[in-house]
Amino acid sequence: MFEDVYLWIKALHVIAVISWMAGMLYLPRLFVYHSEAEIGSKQSETFKVMERRLLKAIINPAMIVTWLAGLYLAWSGHWFSFGWLHVKLALVLAMSAVHGFFSRWLKDFAADRRPRTQKFYRIINEVPTVLMILIVIMVIVKPF
Repeated sequence: MFEDVYLWIKALHVIAVISWMAGMLYLPRLFVYHSEAEIGSKQSETFKVMERRLLKAIINPAMIVTWLAGLYLAWSGHWFSFGWLHVKLALVLAMSAVHGFFSRWLKDFAADRRPRTQKFYRIINEVPTVLMILIVIMVIVKPF
């Protein structure tokens, strides 16, 4: 019984991670295009709706489920004493911080503030990818 629950929670965790990452990779790409759109234009207003819906309907719920399911898996698997999990948790905290920055920047776009360049968003778009690669290595390889 416990093993069945563990596997279902694990599946939920993987689904949530995929959803969270899809949003974390797509939102900064929207920021790249939004930063090019003229303020007040129909295109700019469309990006505002797309960004808000992506954050509220996909990214935020996926992050919450990822954290809850992941903490359950770590607790039930007795993983908290392992170094790889400590590194993974630090990386997931970093991903959560990036999520927070994205949320803040979305508010800037919603208020027609554009303090950052398109190039900035192109570069920052790579941060979730790097974090994801490191997280997957920690989980699969468990180097320590």
